[in-house]
Amino acid sequence: MMSVDEKKMSAQTEQGMPATLGNFKWNDLPDENKWADCVHCGMCLEACPTYQETGEEHQSPRGRVYLIKAVAEGKIDVNEAFSKPIFDCLDCRACETACPASVQVGGLIEEARGQIRQAMPLKGISGAVSKTVLKGFFPHPSRMHKLGGLMKLYQKSGIQKLARKTGLLNILPTHLKDMEAILPEVGKPVLGRYPEVVPAEGERKGRVALLTGCVMDVMFSDVNEATIRVLTHNGYDVHLPKNQRCCGALHIHAGDRETGKALAKQNIEAFKEFDKVLVNAAGCGAALQEYDELFRNDPEMLPLAKAFSEKVEDISKFLYENGFKRPKVEVKTRITYHDACHLAHAQGVRFEPRQLLKEIPGVELVELPDADRCCGSAGIYNLTHPDMAGRLLERKIDDIPENVEMITMGNPGCMLQIAMGVKKYGRSEKVVHTVQLLDWAYEKEKKEAENLVNT
Repeated sequence: MMSVDEKKMSAQTEQGMPATLGNFKWNDLPDENKWADCVHCGMCLEACPTYQETGEEHQSPRGRVYLIKAVAEGKIDVNEAFSKPIFDCLDCRACETACPASVQVGGLIEEARGQIRQAMPLKGISGAVSKTVLKGFFPHPSRMHKLGGLMKLYQKSGIQKLARKTGLLNILPTHLKDMEAILPEVGKPVLGRYPEVVPAEGERKGRVALLTGCVMDVMFSDVNEATIRVLTHNGYDVHLPKNQRCCGALHIHAGDRETGKALAKQNIEAFKEFDKVLVNAAGCGAALQEYDELFRNDPEMLPLAKAFSEKVEDISKFLYENGFKRPKVEVKTRITYHDACHLAHAQGVRFEPRQLLKEIPGVELVELPDADRCCGSAGIYNLTHPDMAGRLLERKIDDIPENVEMITMGNPGCMLQIAMGVKKYGRSEKVVHTVQLLDWAYEKEKKEAENLVNT
Protein backbone atom coordinates (compact mmCIF):
# COMPACT_ATOMS: atom_id res chain seq x y z
CA MET A 1 0.00 0.00 0.00
CA MET A 2 1.31 3.46 -0.98
CA SER A 3 1.19 6.29 1.54
CA VAL A 4 -0.70 9.52 0.77
CA ASP A 5 2.51 11.31 -0.15
CA GLU A 6 3.65 8.43 -2.34
CA LYS A 7 0.36 8.54 -4.20
CA LYS A 8 0.72 12.28 -4.72
CA MET A 9 4.29 11.89 -5.94
CA SER A 10 3.21 9.09 -8.25
CA ALA A 11 0.50 11.32 -9.69
CA GLN A 12 3.08 14.02 -10.32
CA THR A 13 5.26 11.58 -12.19
CA GLU A 14 2.31 10.53 -14.35
CA GLN A 15 1.75 14.20 -15.22
CA GLY A 16 5.32 14.39 -16.50
CA MET A 17 6.71 16.23 -13.47
CA PRO A 18 9.61 15.07 -11.33
CA ALA A 19 8.61 13.45 -8.06
CA THR A 20 11.49 15.10 -6.22
CA LEU A 21 13.78 18.07 -6.60
CA GLY A 22 16.90 17.61 -4.50
CA ASN A 23 15.62 17.52 -0.92
CA PHE A 24 12.19 18.82 -1.91
CA LYS A 25 10.36 15.50 -1.89
CA TRP A 26 6.70 16.41 -1.70
CA ASN A 27 4.00 17.26 -4.21
CA ASP A 28 3.70 20.70 -5.84
CA LEU A 29 7.44 21.24 -6.21
CA PRO A 30 8.98 24.73 -6.38
CA ASP A 31 9.53 26.13 -9.87
CA GLU A 32 13.21 26.06 -10.82
CA ASN A 33 12.63 28.87 -13.32
CA LYS A 34 11.85 31.27 -10.48
CA TRP A 35 15.40 31.30 -9.15
CA ALA A 36 17.19 30.72 -12.44
CA ASP A 37 17.37 34.47 -13.23
CA CYS A 38 18.62 35.51 -9.78
CA VAL A 39 22.25 36.62 -10.06
CA HIS A 40 22.47 37.61 -6.38
CA CYS A 41 23.14 41.25 -7.31
CA GLY A 42 21.76 42.54 -4.01
CA MET A 43 19.37 45.13 -5.47
CA CYS A 44 16.66 43.58 -3.31
CA LEU A 45 18.46 44.03 0.00
CA GLU A 46 17.50 47.59 0.83
CA ALA A 47 13.92 46.96 -0.28
CA CYS A 48 13.45 44.08 2.17
CA PRO A 49 11.95 45.06 5.57
CA THR A 50 13.38 42.06 7.44
CA TYR A 51 16.85 42.68 6.05
CA GLN A 52 16.55 46.38 6.92
CA GLU A 53 15.77 45.44 10.51
CA THR A 54 18.26 42.59 11.00
CA GLY A 55 21.09 43.12 8.48
CA GLU A 56 21.29 39.33 8.18
CA GLU A 57 21.83 37.78 4.75
CA HIS A 58 19.48 34.84 5.38
CA GLN A 59 16.74 37.37 6.20
CA SER A 60 17.04 38.92 2.73
CA PRO A 61 15.35 37.91 -0.54
CA ARG A 62 18.73 36.98 -2.02
CA GLY A 63 19.54 34.83 1.00
CA ARG A 64 16.17 33.09 0.92
CA VAL A 65 16.46 32.35 -2.80
CA TYR A 66 19.91 30.90 -2.16
CA LEU A 67 18.54 28.66 0.62
CA ILE A 68 15.70 27.38 -1.58
CA LYS A 69 18.14 26.67 -4.40
CA ALA A 70 20.43 24.86 -1.96
CA VAL A 71 17.60 22.53 -0.90
CA ALA A 72 16.74 21.90 -4.55
CA GLU A 73 20.38 20.96 -5.17
CA GLY A 74 20.41 18.59 -2.19
CA LYS A 75 22.93 20.68 -0.22
CA ILE A 76 20.71 21.32 2.81
CA ASP A 77 17.61 19.68 4.26
CA VAL A 78 14.07 20.92 4.80
CA ASN A 79 14.38 21.50 8.52
CA GLU A 80 13.88 24.18 11.18
CA ALA A 81 17.01 26.10 10.13
CA PHE A 82 15.57 26.35 6.62
CA SER A 83 12.00 26.93 7.75
CA LYS A 84 12.62 29.97 9.97
CA PRO A 85 13.93 32.48 7.40
CA ILE A 86 11.33 31.30 4.87
CA PHE A 87 8.46 31.93 7.28
CA ASP A 88 10.09 35.11 8.64
CA CYS A 89 9.53 36.63 5.19
CA LEU A 90 6.62 39.10 5.10
CA ASP A 91 5.84 38.10 1.50
CA CYS A 92 5.44 41.82 0.84
CA ARG A 93 6.93 41.53 -2.69
CA ALA A 94 9.01 44.72 -2.30
CA CYS A 95 11.96 42.69 -3.55
CA GLU A 96 10.10 41.98 -6.80
CA THR A 97 9.67 45.69 -7.43
CA ALA A 98 13.40 46.23 -6.82
CA CYS A 99 14.63 43.21 -8.80
CA PRO A 100 16.02 44.11 -12.26
CA ALA A 101 15.53 40.50 -13.41
CA SER A 102 11.89 40.25 -12.20
CA VAL A 103 12.59 37.19 -10.05
CA GLN A 104 9.28 35.95 -8.58
CA VAL A 105 10.48 35.73 -5.00
CA GLY A 106 6.96 35.78 -3.52
CA GLY A 107 5.79 32.78 -5.50
CA LEU A 108 9.00 30.93 -4.68
CA ILE A 109 8.58 31.62 -0.96
CA GLU A 110 5.00 30.32 -1.05
CA GLU A 111 6.02 27.15 -2.88
CA ALA A 112 8.82 26.56 -0.38
CA ARG A 113 6.38 27.01 2.49
CA GLY A 114 4.18 24.36 0.93
CA GLN A 115 7.13 21.95 1.00
CA ILE A 116 7.92 22.84 4.62
CA ARG A 117 4.39 22.24 5.85
CA GLN A 118 4.28 18.85 4.17
CA ALA A 119 7.66 17.90 5.63
CA MET A 120 7.07 19.53 9.02
CA PRO A 121 3.32 19.75 9.80
CA LEU A 122 2.39 22.08 12.66
CA LYS A 123 1.74 20.18 15.87
CA GLY A 124 0.48 20.89 19.36
CA ILE A 125 -1.21 24.22 20.11
CA SER A 126 0.10 25.86 16.90
CA GLY A 127 -1.30 23.04 14.81
CA ALA A 128 -4.66 23.12 16.57
CA VAL A 129 -5.00 26.89 16.23
CA SER A 130 -4.01 26.79 12.56
CA LYS A 131 -6.48 24.00 11.83
CA THR A 132 -9.29 25.72 13.73
CA VAL A 133 -8.81 29.18 12.22
CA LEU A 134 -7.58 28.52 8.68
CA LYS A 135 -9.65 25.41 7.99
CA GLY A 136 -12.46 25.69 10.50
CA PHE A 137 -13.51 29.30 9.89
CA PHE A 138 -12.10 31.11 6.86
CA PRO A 139 -13.36 28.69 4.17
CA HIS A 140 -16.92 28.85 5.55
CA PRO A 141 -18.83 32.16 5.20
CA SER A 142 -21.59 31.08 7.60
CA ARG A 143 -19.07 30.35 10.36
CA MET A 144 -17.26 33.65 9.71
CA HIS A 145 -20.57 35.47 9.93
CA LYS A 146 -21.37 33.73 13.24
CA LEU A 147 -17.95 34.74 14.52
CA GLY A 148 -18.73 38.30 13.49
CA GLY A 149 -22.02 38.04 15.39
CA LEU A 150 -20.17 36.96 18.52
CA MET A 151 -17.76 39.88 18.15
CA LYS A 152 -20.68 42.25 17.76
CA LEU A 153 -22.28 40.81 20.89
CA TYR A 154 -18.98 41.29 22.72
CA GLN A 155 -18.91 44.95 21.67
CA LYS A 156 -22.58 45.80 22.21
CA SER A 157 -23.48 43.78 25.34
CA GLY A 158 -21.15 45.54 27.74
CA ILE A 159 -18.74 42.58 27.95
CA GLN A 160 -16.03 44.57 26.15
CA LYS A 161 -16.35 47.51 28.57
CA LEU A 162 -16.28 45.14 31.55
CA ALA A 163 -13.22 43.26 30.22
CA ARG A 164 -11.35 46.52 29.74
CA LYS A 165 -12.43 48.04 33.07
CA THR A 166 -11.54 44.99 35.16
CA GLY A 167 -8.17 44.46 33.51
CA LEU A 168 -9.20 41.02 32.26
CA LEU A 169 -7.52 41.77 28.93
CA ASN A 170 -4.17 41.98 30.68
CA ILE A 171 -3.89 38.19 30.45
CA LEU A 172 -3.50 38.56 26.67
CA PRO A 173 -0.12 39.08 25.01
CA THR A 174 0.58 42.79 24.49
CA HIS A 175 0.08 42.73 20.72
CA LEU A 176 -3.31 41.01 21.04
CA LYS A 177 -4.40 43.48 23.73
CA ASP A 178 -3.36 46.35 21.45
CA MET A 179 -5.33 44.83 18.59
CA GLU A 180 -8.44 44.37 20.71
CA ALA A 181 -8.30 48.07 21.58
CA ILE A 182 -8.77 49.12 17.95
CA LEU A 183 -11.27 46.52 16.72
CA PRO A 184 -13.70 48.32 14.41
CA GLU A 185 -17.38 48.28 15.24
CA VAL A 186 -18.61 45.06 13.68
CA GLY A 187 -21.56 45.46 11.33
CA LYS A 188 -23.63 42.96 9.36
CA PRO A 189 -21.93 41.14 6.46
CA VAL A 190 -22.96 42.18 2.97
CA LEU A 191 -22.97 38.63 1.57
CA GLY A 192 -26.39 37.12 2.18
CA ARG A 193 -27.86 40.40 3.48
CA TYR A 194 -27.77 42.25 0.17
CA PRO A 195 -29.53 40.83 -2.90
CA GLU A 196 -27.34 38.95 -5.33
CA VAL A 197 -27.70 41.82 -7.79
CA VAL A 198 -27.65 45.47 -6.68
CA PRO A 199 -28.88 47.54 -9.66
CA ALA A 200 -27.06 50.56 -11.04
CA GLU A 201 -28.24 54.10 -10.40
CA GLY A 202 -29.27 56.08 -13.46
CA GLU A 203 -27.72 55.17 -16.81
CA ARG A 204 -26.34 51.62 -16.77
CA LYS A 205 -22.74 51.23 -17.96
CA GLY A 206 -22.34 47.51 -17.33
CA ARG A 207 -22.13 44.82 -14.68
CA VAL A 208 -19.37 43.69 -12.33
CA ALA A 209 -18.98 41.01 -9.67
CA LEU A 210 -17.58 41.85 -6.24
CA LEU A 211 -15.52 39.61 -3.99
CA THR A 212 -16.81 40.45 -0.53
CA GLY A 213 -13.96 38.65 1.24
CA CYS A 214 -13.95 36.93 4.62
CA VAL A 215 -12.19 39.37 6.97
CA MET A 216 -13.41 42.35 4.94
CA ASP A 217 -17.06 41.34 5.17
CA VAL A 218 -16.89 40.55 8.88
CA MET A 219 -14.65 43.34 10.15
CA PHE A 220 -15.21 46.00 7.48
CA SER A 221 -18.68 45.44 6.06
CA ASP A 222 -18.97 49.25 5.90
CA VAL A 223 -16.18 49.26 3.29
CA ASN A 224 -18.07 46.67 1.23
CA GLU A 225 -21.21 48.78 1.51
CA ALA A 226 -19.28 51.87 0.39
CA THR A 227 -17.84 49.90 -2.54
CA ILE A 228 -21.31 48.83 -3.68
CA ARG A 229 -22.66 52.40 -3.43
CA VAL A 230 -19.71 53.81 -5.38
CA LEU A 231 -20.10 51.24 -8.15
CA THR A 232 -23.87 51.62 -8.48
CA HIS A 233 -23.46 55.42 -8.47
CA ASN A 234 -21.10 55.00 -11.40
CA GLY A 235 -23.65 53.00 -13.37
CA TYR A 236 -22.77 49.38 -12.62
CA ASP A 237 -24.96 46.49 -11.59
CA VAL A 238 -23.07 44.85 -8.72
CA HIS A 239 -23.33 41.05 -8.49
CA LEU A 240 -22.61 39.27 -5.21
CA PRO A 241 -22.44 35.51 -5.94
CA LYS A 242 -23.53 33.61 -2.83
CA ASN A 243 -21.26 30.65 -3.54
CA GLN A 244 -18.05 32.74 -3.44
CA ARG A 245 -15.49 31.84 -0.78
CA CYS A 246 -12.39 33.14 0.98
CA CYS A 247 -9.67 33.94 -1.58
CA GLY A 248 -7.25 31.47 0.05
CA ALA A 249 -4.41 33.99 0.45
CA LEU A 250 -3.85 33.27 4.15
CA HIS A 251 -3.77 29.53 3.50
CA ILE A 252 -1.26 29.86 0.67
CA HIS A 253 0.94 32.20 2.76
CA ALA A 254 0.84 29.61 5.55
CA GLY A 255 1.93 26.76 3.28
CA ASP A 256 -1.49 25.10 3.05
CA ARG A 257 -1.66 25.07 -0.74
CA GLU A 258 -4.24 22.29 -0.92
CA THR A 259 -6.87 24.33 0.96
CA GLY A 260 -5.86 27.35 -1.13
CA LYS A 261 -6.50 25.35 -4.30
CA ALA A 262 -9.85 24.08 -3.03
CA LEU A 263 -11.00 27.65 -2.32
CA ALA A 264 -9.65 28.83 -5.67
CA LYS A 265 -11.68 26.19 -7.51
CA GLN A 266 -14.84 27.35 -5.72
CA ASN A 267 -14.23 30.98 -6.64
CA ILE A 268 -13.41 30.17 -10.26
CA GLU A 269 -16.76 28.40 -10.45
CA ALA A 270 -18.65 31.13 -8.54
CA PHE A 271 -17.46 33.94 -10.85
CA LYS A 272 -17.28 32.04 -14.14
CA GLU A 273 -20.12 33.96 -15.84
CA PHE A 274 -18.66 37.42 -15.17
CA ASP A 275 -16.20 39.37 -17.29
CA LYS A 276 -14.93 41.53 -14.42
CA VAL A 277 -14.31 40.56 -10.79
CA LEU A 278 -13.56 43.52 -8.53
CA VAL A 279 -11.73 43.40 -5.22
CA ASN A 280 -11.30 46.06 -2.50
CA ALA A 281 -8.72 44.13 -0.44
CA ALA A 282 -5.16 44.20 -1.80
CA GLY A 283 -4.16 40.78 -0.43
CA CYS A 284 -7.26 39.12 -1.86
CA GLY A 285 -6.80 40.76 -5.24
CA ALA A 286 -3.19 39.59 -5.49
CA ALA A 287 -4.17 36.04 -4.54
CA LEU A 288 -6.96 35.91 -7.14
CA GLN A 289 -4.64 37.26 -9.84
CA GLU A 290 -2.16 34.48 -9.05
CA TYR A 291 -4.56 31.54 -9.26
CA ASP A 292 -2.91 30.54 -12.53
CA GLU A 293 0.39 30.29 -10.68
CA LEU A 294 -1.25 28.14 -8.02
CA PHE A 295 -2.43 25.67 -10.69
CA ARG A 296 0.70 25.77 -12.87
CA ASN A 297 1.14 21.98 -12.48
CA ASP A 298 -2.51 21.16 -13.16
CA PRO A 299 -3.17 21.02 -16.92
CA GLU A 300 -6.94 20.76 -16.39
CA MET A 301 -7.31 23.75 -14.05
CA LEU A 302 -4.57 25.99 -15.48
CA PRO A 303 -6.54 27.45 -18.43
CA LEU A 304 -9.57 28.08 -16.18
CA ALA A 305 -7.39 29.74 -13.54
CA LYS A 306 -5.60 31.86 -16.12
CA ALA A 307 -8.89 33.08 -17.61
CA PHE A 308 -10.18 33.90 -14.14
CA SER A 309 -7.05 35.76 -13.02
CA GLU A 310 -7.13 37.98 -16.10
CA LYS A 311 -10.54 39.40 -15.18
CA VAL A 312 -9.68 40.30 -11.55
CA GLU A 313 -9.04 43.98 -10.86
CA ASP A 314 -8.66 46.27 -7.87
CA ILE A 315 -11.57 48.64 -7.33
CA SER A 316 -9.42 51.80 -7.55
CA LYS A 317 -7.84 50.77 -10.86
CA PHE A 318 -11.21 49.83 -12.33
CA LEU A 319 -12.86 53.09 -11.36
CA TYR A 320 -10.05 55.27 -12.62
CA GLU A 321 -9.63 53.47 -15.94
CA ASN A 322 -13.37 53.40 -16.64
CA GLY A 323 -14.05 57.07 -16.11
CA PHE A 324 -15.49 57.39 -12.61
CA LYS A 325 -17.79 60.31 -11.84
CA ARG A 326 -15.80 63.17 -10.35
CA PRO A 327 -17.53 64.42 -7.17
CA LYS A 328 -18.87 67.97 -7.47
CA VAL A 329 -18.74 68.95 -3.80
CA GLU A 330 -15.83 69.62 -1.50
CA VAL A 331 -14.65 67.21 1.16
CA LYS A 332 -12.17 69.43 2.90
CA THR A 333 -9.54 67.22 4.50
CA ARG A 334 -5.79 66.68 4.53
CA ILE A 335 -4.79 63.07 3.96
CA THR A 336 -1.86 60.76 3.29
CA TYR A 337 -1.85 57.47 1.39
CA HIS A 338 -0.21 54.17 2.41
CA ASP A 339 0.60 51.70 -0.37
CA ALA A 340 -0.60 48.25 0.69
CA CYS A 341 2.17 45.80 -0.28
CA HIS A 342 -0.04 43.52 -2.34
CA LEU A 343 -1.54 46.46 -4.18
CA ALA A 344 1.71 48.30 -5.00
CA HIS A 345 4.22 45.46 -5.33
CA ALA A 346 2.08 42.45 -6.27
CA GLN A 347 -0.48 44.21 -8.51
CA GLY A 348 1.48 47.28 -9.56
CA VAL A 349 -1.36 49.64 -8.60
CA ARG A 350 0.03 52.91 -7.27
CA PHE A 351 -1.12 55.77 -9.50
CA GLU A 352 -4.84 55.07 -9.68
CA PRO A 353 -5.85 55.30 -5.99
CA ARG A 354 -3.86 58.51 -5.61
CA GLN A 355 -5.63 60.02 -8.60
CA LEU A 356 -9.04 59.03 -7.23
CA LEU A 357 -8.21 60.89 -4.04
CA LYS A 358 -6.72 63.93 -5.79
CA GLU A 359 -9.81 64.39 -7.92
CA ILE A 360 -12.12 64.73 -4.93
CA PRO A 361 -12.56 68.51 -4.49
CA GLY A 362 -11.11 69.80 -1.23
CA VAL A 363 -8.86 66.79 -0.61
CA GLU A 364 -5.20 67.65 -0.06
CA LEU A 365 -2.94 64.61 -0.50
CA VAL A 366 0.38 64.72 1.37
CA GLU A 367 2.79 62.03 0.23
CA LEU A 368 3.91 59.53 2.87
CA PRO A 369 7.68 58.84 2.93
CA ASP A 370 8.43 55.22 1.98
CA ALA A 371 4.72 54.77 1.38
CA ASP A 372 5.21 51.28 -0.04
CA ARG A 373 7.24 49.90 2.89
CA CYS A 374 5.32 47.19 4.74
CA CYS A 375 3.40 48.21 7.85
CA GLY A 376 3.92 44.78 9.43
CA SER A 377 0.42 43.41 8.97
CA ALA A 378 1.23 40.99 6.11
CA GLY A 379 -1.81 38.74 6.49
CA ILE A 380 -1.44 37.31 10.00
CA TYR A 381 2.26 38.14 10.29
CA ASN A 382 1.49 40.61 13.09
CA LEU A 383 0.09 37.66 15.06
CA THR A 384 2.81 35.12 14.26
CA HIS A 385 5.75 37.58 14.38
CA PRO A 386 4.59 40.38 16.72
CA ASP A 387 8.08 41.72 17.49
CA MET A 388 9.14 42.24 13.88
CA ALA A 389 5.67 43.49 12.93
CA GLY A 390 5.81 45.97 15.82
CA ARG A 391 9.18 47.35 14.68
CA LEU A 392 7.87 47.88 11.16
CA LEU A 393 4.70 49.51 12.47
CA GLU A 394 6.68 51.97 14.57
CA ARG A 395 8.67 53.03 11.49
CA LYS A 396 5.45 53.45 9.53
CA ILE A 397 3.83 55.64 12.20
CA ASP A 398 7.01 57.73 12.52
CA ASP A 399 6.76 58.53 8.80
CA ILE A 400 3.16 59.79 8.89
CA PRO A 401 3.22 63.51 8.06
CA GLU A 402 2.10 65.97 10.71
CA ASN A 403 -1.25 67.69 10.44
CA VAL A 404 -3.00 65.09 8.29
CA GLU A 405 -6.49 64.10 9.33
CA MET A 406 -6.74 60.75 7.58
CA ILE A 407 -4.56 57.86 6.46
CA THR A 408 -6.03 56.08 3.44
CA MET A 409 -5.21 52.66 1.99
CA GLY A 410 -6.73 49.72 0.12
CA ASN A 411 -6.38 46.71 2.42
CA PRO A 412 -8.16 45.64 5.64
CA GLY A 413 -5.06 44.13 7.28
CA CYS A 414 -3.18 47.41 6.83
CA MET A 415 -6.17 49.32 8.20
CA LEU A 416 -6.16 47.28 11.42
CA GLN A 417 -2.38 47.41 11.81
CA ILE A 418 -2.03 51.15 11.20
CA ALA A 419 -5.08 51.94 13.37
CA MET A 420 -3.35 50.01 16.15
CA GLY A 421 -0.20 52.09 15.61
CA VAL A 422 -2.14 55.37 15.62
CA LYS A 423 -3.64 54.52 19.01
CA LYS A 424 -0.47 53.05 20.49
CA TYR A 425 1.68 56.05 19.62
CA GLY A 426 -0.85 58.72 20.55
CA ARG A 427 -1.75 59.89 17.05
CA SER A 428 -5.18 61.16 16.09
CA GLU A 429 -5.52 60.33 12.39
CA LYS A 430 -8.57 58.43 11.13
CA VAL A 431 -7.76 55.30 9.15
CA VAL A 432 -10.03 54.82 6.11
CA HIS A 433 -10.26 52.85 2.90
CA THR A 434 -9.75 54.80 -0.32
CA VAL A 435 -13.21 53.95 -1.61
CA GLN A 436 -14.81 55.26 1.60
CA LEU A 437 -13.59 58.79 0.94
CA LEU A 438 -15.04 58.69 -2.56
CA ASP A 439 -18.31 57.33 -1.15
CA TRP A 440 -18.53 60.16 1.39
CA ALA A 441 -18.07 62.70 -1.40
CA TYR A 442 -20.90 61.12 -3.41
CA GLU A 443 -23.18 60.98 -0.37
CA LYS A 444 -22.49 64.64 0.43
CA GLU A 445 -23.25 65.53 -3.18
CA LYS A 446 -26.58 63.67 -3.01
CA LYS A 447 -27.58 65.37 0.25
CA GLU A 448 -26.80 68.82 -1.10
CA ALA A 449 -28.84 68.06 -4.22
CA GLU A 450 -31.78 66.91 -2.06
CA ASN A 451 -31.56 70.02 0.09
CA LEU A 452 -31.57 72.17 -3.04
CA VAL A 453 -34.72 70.45 -4.29
CA ASN A 454 -36.47 70.87 -0.94
CA THR A 455 -35.72 74.59 -0.62
